[in-house]
Amino acid sequence: MPTHLRRQTYMARKGEVDRSWRIVDATDKSLGRLAAEVATVLMGKHRPEYTPHVDTGDFVIITNATRVGLTGRKAEQRFKQRYSGYAGGLKFESYGQLRERRPEKLIEDAVRRMLPKNRLGRVMLKKLRVYPGAEHPHASQHPTALEV
Repeated sequence: MPTHLRRQTYMARKGEVDRSWRIVDATDKSLGRLAAEVATVLMGKHRPEYTPHVDTGDFVIITNATRVGLTGRKAEQRFKQRYSGYAGGLKFESYGQLRERRPEKLIEDAVRRMLPKNRLGRVMLKKLRVYPGAEHPHASQHPTALEV
């Protein structure tokens, strides 16, 4: 008769994960709160079988990115900075201008900064799809709504 029973922690493997598709409407949602919730789903932390070194997350579709909310005066006061690589090539663009020009870039950057900073984080980010309008080409995946 054993004196103790062994317990083992379940560790998910790469091929064992059943992925589902989730859809989020970004209309009037705060950018940071939306990005935090989406990053959690992309990592798989919402699942009981979450394993830190395995991608256990779901695919996420974000629609209406042009209508994402920025609280306070962040649209005028916060800036996205990029550098061309040449002398004097530093360019600044406000979050408001970026939301008008490329709203999907604004959301992708916010989510990317909340994911792990390694190879696994780059793989997780590929499961994110952001669209400026309400239409998306993933209807055949039958996405379920994700409440934010």
